[in-house]
Amino acid sequence: MSLYLVAFLDRSNIGNAQVAGMGKDLGLSDDQYQWLLTIFYIPYIVFEWAALMWKAVPPHWWAFACVLVWGTASTLQAAAYNWSGLLASRFFLATAEAAFAPGIPYLLSFFYKRNELGLRCGLYVSAAPLATTFAGALAYGITSGHPAIANWRLLFIVEGIPSVLLAFAAFKCMPDSADTAHFLDEEEKQIAKTRALQQTGSEGTARIGHVNLKESFHALKDIKTWIPPLMYFSCNVSFSSLPVFLPVILQNLGFTAINAQGLSAPPYLVAFVVCVATTWIADRTQQRGVMIVGLSLVGGVGYVVLATCEGVGVRYFAVFLAAAGVFSCIANILPWTINNQGSDSKRGAGIALLNIIGQAGPLLGTRIFPENEKPYFVKGMSICAAFMFFNALLALTLRLYLARENRTFEKRDAESRGNGDVAKPDSREFENEGYGFRNVL
Repeated sequence: MSLYLVAFLDRSNIGNAQVAGMGKDLGLSDDQYQWLLTIFYIPYIVFEWAALMWKAVPPHWWAFACVLVWGTASTLQAAAYNWSGLLASRFFLATAEAAFAPGIPYLLSFFYKRNELGLRCGLYVSAAPLATTFAGALAYGITSGHPAIANWRLLFIVEGIPSVLLAFAAFKCMPDSADTAHFLDEEEKQIAKTRALQQTGSEGTARIGHVNLKESFHALKDIKTWIPPLMYFSCNVSFSSLPVFLPVILQNLGFTAINAQGLSAPPYLVAFVVCVATTWIADRTQQRGVMIVGLSLVGGVGYVVLATCEGVGVRYFAVFLAAAGVFSCIANILPWTINNQGSDSKRGAGIALLNIIGQAGPLLGTRIFPENEKPYFVKGMSICAAFMFFNALLALTLRLYLARENRTFEKRDAESRGNGDVAKPDSREFENEGYGFRNVL
């Protein structure tokens, strides 16, 4: 969670830097600023396949390399004196984050069972709104002073150096599997080995170092592997644009640049709480689709209000709805993708496809708030609202499909019982599309 927090902080602080005077100092046009946002997602899409590297390479080594590269690139943004320098830094920042962040939910599936995964993904994704909360508050503190260098340069330095330091902490502390974790005693490690056997039939360490390509390609033939990426695309249109444009949107509502930095924090603090709460509830009820439908409608309503109302108070309240809906949808889509795949390699393929398609959403999201449409950005808000409502429709469609597939599983299990072929309750079949397996709805 701490690594994703600094990753999202490094990714989204360019919006705070813009408000702090970056564009003015470097003479950036609106189109050049838009490209600084868009360039991040091009390597993010191209290198999404690297999510599978969490299974092919010892995780502590992979985390170290990724975090060190993006921390260095983020810090070096402070040294940029033109648009090209910033563009290059953002490219390498995105490449390293693409190799790290999207694969974390997949890594968590090595440690937790299907009914335990949602809350852990929720805690992970909740680092995004929490980071944005810190970004607003931290940017407010940094940009309200008068340092020897430009405020926006100091912002990149203060928020980039912690990532470099955390890279070494990740190398030392991140376990490759639960049964080798240094913070567990022998009894706990034995329990971890048993849990791993129940999940895949292999002990934790045996799950690292190889990918079953046959299972990966088999997952790509299943329609339930393809609908979540479309949902992720829809959410990412808003997810990518809200953190980087919110300070600008608030400033255009009449707030000063400094106050806009501070006022961007509360909506994300609410989103953090909603992320954790909804993923926990969905884990307990095993009803993740209904949760996503509801959250999508909340986010969509927030964007409709932002597109149609002019009152400052009403629009600021709508920001809370949009943030809570968008971030919490993402937090529930990630575990839903993994929940309904029956092996490590299938889950890896699902996560890779989710991100390859889903991360194309920001290519649109970062281009729909041009400066000439301020202060209300009606077109951008309307597009985000439409995609959130579309996401609700996709979630409902997938839930109906999964429910129908569960009925097929029930018939299969009834036949197995009739033949006397019944797996034990702690069998790996329950986790891997065998007897007793059910999709999470």
